[in-house]
Parts: sequence; C-alpha cells; structure tokens
Amino acid sequence: MSLDTAVPDPSDRGAGETAVVAVRDLVYDYPTARALFGVSFDIAPGSITALVGPNGAGKTTLMRCLAALETPYSGSVAVDGLDVEEHPRQVHERMGFLQDFFGLYDDLTVRRCLDYHAAARSVPAPERRAAIERSAQRLGLSDRLDQRAGTLSRGLRQRLAVAQAIIHRPSLLLLDEPASGLDPEARQDLSRLLLALQAEGMTLVVSSHILAELEDYSTHMMIMHQGRITEHSAIGKMAETAATPMRVVLAEPHDALQGVLEGAAGVSAVAADGRGASFVFTGDDAARAGLLRQLVEAGVPVAAFHPEQRSMQDVYLERLQRDRGNGAGGGS
Repeated sequence: MSLDTAVPDPSDRGAGETAVVAVRDLVYDYPTARALFGVSFDIAPGSITALVGPNGAGKTTLMRCLAALETPYSGSVAVDGLDVEEHPRQVHERMGFLQDFFGLYDDLTVRRCLDYHAAARSVPAPERRAAIERSAQRLGLSDRLDQRAGTLSRGLRQRLAVAQAIIHRPSLLLLDEPASGLDPEARQDLSRLLLALQAEGMTLVVSSHILAELEDYSTHMMIMHQGRITEHSAIGKMAETAATPMRVVLAEPHDALQGVLEGAAGVSAVAADGRGASFVFTGDDAARAGLLRQLVEAGVPVAAFHPEQRSMQDVYLERLQRDRGNGAGGGS
C-alpha cells in the first residue's frame, strides 16, 4: 500500500452508510481450522452490543479483526467508513480496545501508562494532562496516579486497562471480558461508566460471559455460534418476536384450566399446578387478549395473567439450543 493513499472522509458516506462498524463476508482461517464463516453485520451509532456465545465461537477472533490486529482470509471491516486493513492507524485513533488478556508496563506509574497511551492515540501534548486526569477519575484511579502499575491489585490493573482504552475518547470501544477481576462494586461502577460513555455518543461492543451484567446496559445482542452470527437484534425486539413464557394465576383451583390452555392456538408446554399454570405463548397482544377472554368465558377464575420475565440469558440459551438443534457446522 502506498504511504500517500487517500483516507476517505466519513462525512462523504451515502445515506445508506450510517453504521459505525460495517462487516461484510468476513472469513478468518487459523492453520488448522476456520474460525469465521462469511460473517456480515452492521453496528449502529450509539448502541451497546453484547457479543455472546460459547467458548470457541469466534468472539475474540472477530474482535481482533475489528481492531485491525488480525488479517482475515477474505471479506472487509470498516470502522466509521475506514477500511481497517487499508487505514489501521486512522482506525486505531477512533477506536479503543481492551483485550481479554492484556499487558501493562509494570515499571511505569499509572500516570505514565496513561500518558503513553494518550500519545500513542495522537492526543495532542497540551491536552494529555486533562485526558489523564479525566480517565483516571472515571475509573477510580485518581489516588493511584503515582503508583507503579506492577504493584496494583488484579482489579485495579483491570481498571487501568479500561482507562487506557478510553483515554483518547474513541468513537468506538471494544471490550473483551472487561469485568474480569473486578469485585461486585467495581462491576457496578463499570456498568455506569459504559452507560455514561454511550450517553456521550460512543458506540460499544462488549463481549462477556456474565449475561446478567450485559443486560444492565446493552441495547443489542449478537450471538455467535461456531464462527457464524446466528442472531443480531435489538434486545427488546428479540423478546417481542420470541415465544413468550406466560403465567396464569387462579383465585381458586379450576379443573378446566389445563384443557382450555392445551386447546388454545399458540399455546405449548403447559405446566399446571394448584395455583394456576405456566405455559409458552406465541402471538401478538391481540392474540394474548383473545386467550384471556377464552379462559374467562370458560369460567376459569383468573386472578392474574402476565408474561414471565425473560432475561438476556433466557433468550441466549433459547437461541443457542435452537442453533445446536439446527446443526450449525464449522467454527473454532
């Protein structure tokens, strides 16, 4: 590649090119196995995408391709309109990346570590002191600025790594297992930080096995299975389109309950007990209202009728079970 290759201006993108990240037909091969199989997706501006999947699904490989740290066999990755292979330095100035396994300069102080990363990400020298103080304050490191990184606890090292990743106020932040090593209070602080960064206009992609925490701040969920994206949707939309677990509670026992439910359209997996029944329902709000009317007209003394809350983990496990049932192949 010529050193004077022109860098495209993101403002020149067409009306259809609004994604912060655009991945097209991405294929990545290790020497003995294929890790990514024609992966394509867009990441919307200002979103927080939870990247989830079992071990070996290809999440870290995908993250490293997004960060221009791995060269794919074929396909393309663009960040803010810039091809990551053609313009890796410009992409790195717009991006922050925290890897699952990261290193720190143990002989440097926290201040020097942050200063180094600010310089590496082209933060102008007159602005670095303010950037260091801002990043340290956000991660609770203000009182550790003159402490050597090698003397920090595991949790504080994790905080420093996150502080380094956001020192230059990137437009895109990639985090691979960012809560690893953090205690419950620090994890809660991290969740608040990610929401604050999103409110400032940052786009985030977070990979983690702790789905309960991802649910606190994610707007989208992307599920990987054996090197493929099997689901990528807004979290609310996923819940709406999936079959919904329901619960009906009775004022008193009634023999007709189970029969009415089992005979109703869209109802499956009925499990009745002394106080009511749980079941799975597929249908929109109008169909749900019709089912309730059917129960009442049958004389069933309904005291409560509502969806059972479904967590991100519930949706993820349901999708994963479906993917395994479909026998998706490949991946590493």
